[in-house]
Amino acid sequence: MRIFSQAAKEIAQFRRDKLTLALAFLLPSVAVLLYGYATRLESKDIPVAVRNYDNGALSREYIDTIFANGQLTPARWVGKSAMGPLDLGEAKATITIPAEFSRKLKRGEISPVQVIIDATDVNNARVIKNSVIATTGYFLRSHNLMQVKNLVSAQVRLWFNPGREESLYVAPGATAVILWIFPCLLSALAMAREKEQGTILQLYASSISSFELVAGKTMAYTVIAFVQAIIVLAIAMILFGIRLVGDPIIYLLSLTTFLASSVLFGIFVGTRANTQSAAVQMVATTGFTTALLLSGFLYPLRNITYPLSLISNILPARYFVEASRNAFVRGSDFSSQVQLPLALALCALILLIGASRIMRKMQLSGGG
Repeated sequence: MRIFSQAAKEIAQFRRDKLTLALAFLLPSVAVLLYGYATRLESKDIPVAVRNYDNGALSREYIDTIFANGQLTPARWVGKSAMGPLDLGEAKATITIPAEFSRKLKRGEISPVQVIIDATDVNNARVIKNSVIATTGYFLRSHNLMQVKNLVSAQVRLWFNPGREESLYVAPGATAVILWIFPCLLSALAMAREKEQGTILQLYASSISSFELVAGKTMAYTVIAFVQAIIVLAIAMILFGIRLVGDPIIYLLSLTTFLASSVLFGIFVGTRANTQSAAVQMVATTGFTTALLLSGFLYPLRNITYPLSLISNILPARYFVEASRNAFVRGSDFSSQVQLPLALALCALILLIGASRIMRKMQLSGGG
């Protein structure tokens, strides 16, 4: 009963603080827009400069083929050499088509094309290289210029996201990162504020136990986190077109345990921080950075190198990113992802025990 009383007190205090209300509901909404519209993992419209010394029909068709896929866009040629556009930053690659290009191809002769790529951005360089190779192969096949017939023909079909809509990949992951940061930040600030203002001493003097105190705060801020989740998911569904296609029960269980983990992590941080500014810094360093870089939101987990890959295994955000993409993109069933809410529940339990023990020590020492 005292747990519910503590939760009611926390919600009442939360409602009276206008700044905290704005932090709780306005900033997550802005964050959804920033992540959804600003995060782009696929390179597009990469400037490429082309110099054509041939001017024949085949060379012009070859150039049209290169720029037809939407990844590359024409850039102006600056200077006399092929390095000119790269040195001046006008293009990320240059393509030089030699004279007699069309005539040699018609005679079945080899006509080398020079491609120089700026590899300062490794991802762009890889995209340009693969794009040029693929479009060159398509150009040769479409004009029956392949010298050797392909003996193997792969029939490729895109599954789960056949339209390659990047928002279906970014938005579910972004909701996971946002719902980790802001509930965590709210509970950490609430805990640190009581220590900073000295009001936590009243709790030490009361009969409430450390477990009841932590459980009450967790219950209150988990309810607030659910409201945040509704707002964030509604914006993502309206603006980015994501829809729940997986098992709703497993997603709800994952969401509940994930929000509880986020709140408990904030309380854990708040018990260690003596000021609100210190709590914010600790959440930003240990919460935001790890959730952004080690959860699988931006980079595949397999790309995280050792020993940082070990840290990703204990991050709740890592499991909820997977649960979100299963729910909104893959449409996985209950049995294939039941381990996700179990892992999140284990994280929440560990944080609950840890925060309760720290609170207990603080009570015994009088808040020192």
